[in-house]
Amino acid sequence: MDGGGPGTSQDTDWARAAAGSIPPTADRTTHKSSLARLVGTPRHVPHRRTATAAIRDTLPYLSCARGKDAMSDSSSPRAAVVATREPEGAALLRSLTPLLTEWLPRQRWFAGKGRPVSGFALVAATELLPCTSGAAPGLLHLLVRARQPGGPEQTHPVPADCYQLLLGVRDALPPPLAGSLIGHPADGPLAGLTVYEALHDPRLAAVLLERLRSPGRLGPLLFQRERGTTIPQGLPPRPLSVEQSNSSVVYGDSHILKLFRRVSPGVNPDLELPLALARAGSDRVPAPAAWFEARPGERPGEGGEAGEPMTLGVLQPFLPGTSDGWQLALDSLASHGDFSPSARTLGQAIAEVHTTLAQALPVTALGRRQLEFIASGMNERLEAAAAAVPALRPYRGKLHTVFDAVAGLGRGGRSWSAQRIHGDLHLGQALCAGDDGRWSIIDFEGEPARPITERRRPQPVVRDIAGILRSFDYAACQHARSSPEEAGWAREWSEKNRDAYCSGYADASGSDPRDEDVLLRAYETDKAVYEVLYEARHRPAWLAIPMSAVQRLADT
Repeated sequence: MDGGGPGTSQDTDWARAAAGSIPPTADRTTHKSSLARLVGTPRHVPHRRTATAAIRDTLPYLSCARGKDAMSDSSSPRAAVVATREPEGAALLRSLTPLLTEWLPRQRWFAGKGRPVSGFALVAATELLPCTSGAAPGLLHLLVRARQPGGPEQTHPVPADCYQLLLGVRDALPPPLAGSLIGHPADGPLAGLTVYEALHDPRLAAVLLERLRSPGRLGPLLFQRERGTTIPQGLPPRPLSVEQSNSSVVYGDSHILKLFRRVSPGVNPDLELPLALARAGSDRVPAPAAWFEARPGERPGEGGEAGEPMTLGVLQPFLPGTSDGWQLALDSLASHGDFSPSARTLGQAIAEVHTTLAQALPVTALGRRQLEFIASGMNERLEAAAAAVPALRPYRGKLHTVFDAVAGLGRGGRSWSAQRIHGDLHLGQALCAGDDGRWSIIDFEGEPARPITERRRPQPVVRDIAGILRSFDYAACQHARSSPEEAGWAREWSEKNRDAYCSGYADASGSDPRDEDVLLRAYETDKAVYEVLYEARHRPAWLAIPMSAVQRLADT
């Protein structure tokens, strides 16, 4: 849990990512591969000098990718849409089901851990690069729903989560890609081929960048680029090695692509909010350069209504020479340094982001009913966590009192402002430039486990404040675990930086979050309850850290 709390995304480790290289392209032959039989025969492709040229020329031109559904740039690559109707779609899924049933639950970003996968439904499939014989790989983009039974606390059927998969297909894997193996389909259209995680293959990661450079429609996939942006060609890709809810690929030293693995209808806040901030003139976020989405309800040539798009990935500037706030905090603790100046400027940066979001997007008022709704959600999350973690149960009564106080805020007729916020803010989501100490804020996705509709809901800004406060506490507790004799000093460090952060926020916004003590305490408590559940499930040895916060907040 680097980054200041559970759920921390290692997508933030941009400063330490190094670029790789694209190996030369192999020759391709003219006969069909098993995968190509689903979509038609690709054109013959002679040997190409560069990977980008090979990508451009090997994709089949099919009628389903022409007209208004074709790429807008006539020189750009096109892809085949793999049929998702019977019998081809069913055959493809049957061939992959045994492999995915074993592989998917082992992925860090799989949300249904602890429950068996009972089957899959194919939402959409697109062949981004056809697989021919020899060493040259193919690339298949899938959206699949994983069917799972509900947990013991669920009394109603659980909706099947939809996952984005990028599958490489080869005759055999070269040794450097051995760790990416998913399996060998025993039958169906992929029989005799090797299926693997495509992002670890530089040739296939390069395909995604080329798509984003060339906006347009490929079957259910829509690639878009922000006006005025320049995306260089042929940047060498390298996936970040440690992931959680997403996957990221760094291209050269200029761009990073975040791919959302668990997807659902609706614009992902990690595209929506940075785009709104950048268009409003904020320089506190890496502005999205390009992105892609799926509209699986819309089929080429069929017209028809489409539901909300699913955001699949966002390409943003890479920020070299930066360090994340979590590592800086740990370094400060280890060296007995004074982190409070940085904490103050971080508070100012967050206040600037909140101010710009309030100007760019709608703001609403929270009255009695809305505050009661917030309190009810906090109480429900507490009950669910206490059912799973017995250590929480002795504190349930006091914690319910903390949350019930939120419901009581609106009874006097006062209202509170709510706006779009970060939603999952902690020190790992803040990058500090080494040259001038300026902070940038990243990863606006919110808590990935929550529905997008909830993450896009206006909320009090103190929720973000509470996230950073918990992060300071986490850093101090982690230091105390490794150096128990310095536990007292670590607590003082935490309190000093919590105060400096709130003071910096007040300086820039004109509003001190400590004045909203009821809301601030409730959101910090809600975050600590979430941390308890996370650590109990994933790292029981760390459970004492959030439990110490629960004890403190219950007795405050």
